[in-house]
Amino acid sequence: MKTNARKFGRADRQLLPEGRLTGPMPWVLAIMMFLTVLAAAAGLGLGNAARSLNANVGNRITVQIVEANPDVREARSRAVTGELRRISGVLSVQPIEQREMERLLEPWIGEGGLEAELPVPAMIDAELSPEAYADLSIIREAVTSVAPSARVDDNAQWLAPLAKLISALKWLSGGLVLLMIAATAATVVLAARAALDVHRGTIEVLHLMGATDVQVARLFQRRIALDALFGGTVGLLAAAIVLLVIGNRVGALGSELLGSAGLPLTSWALLVALPVAGVFLAMLVARATILRALGTLL
Repeated sequence: MKTNARKFGRADRQLLPEGRLTGPMPWVLAIMMFLTVLAAAAGLGLGNAARSLNANVGNRITVQIVEANPDVREARSRAVTGELRRISGVLSVQPIEQREMERLLEPWIGEGGLEAELPVPAMIDAELSPEAYADLSIIREAVTSVAPSARVDDNAQWLAPLAKLISALKWLSGGLVLLMIAATAATVVLAARAALDVHRGTIEVLHLMGATDVQVARLFQRRIALDALFGGTVGLLAAAIVLLVIGNRVGALGSELLGSAGLPLTSWALLVALPVAGVFLAMLVARATILRALGTLL
């Protein structure tokens, strides 16, 4: 004899309390989502900073010409600039002007500090092709042949420790996101099992009324989805406020490197998608947990 499974409507769903926002579940999920969004934002920001650092530094070198006599320094600077432009593989050569040097040194020597005839070296920025960058000895020999006091600095070499630190922090942020996702799933499992124990009597009645395990699981699934939606929204809004405040403080510093760690619209879109993904994760975990638990009930 076949028994037709009964379909439960809106009134039947009231058998299980839904969306009780005063309980701990939504607020725990809000905290989880808050930390997840912050960790994800840190990873995305560090990724942007790493790409910006690589784009700005790349295969670049800086030539310093240290000479106390300003006339000799200027002459050698022109000679080095011309020599670099003749070398194959040098893509661009840009001498740093006096006003730019004053702007760079102003935080350390104060406004108008260069007017005291300080021996500030001439600086020349050059971008190389990968082939030329691979063998800097040719560049160094050409530079020292026209300016023996010149020094060729490899920008990437100086910034390599910083690049490694940024990369390590980026992977750490990704690991934290995965840990928070696992912790969120574990929280949903515990909440689903607790709700199942509380409403065990109601579940038995629903089974007697002809409800299947899938229908009962949907009731719990919907309840946990509402909690996850509320918690995810609250966590996202709180994290967005924190990120905006931090972004304004970082922007006030005027640092190009820190400024490059900002979040573009695509990164914000990924952060907004996290609560949506959290709801689907909570629904899937709750459904699997409830169905497995119902299968063991006598």
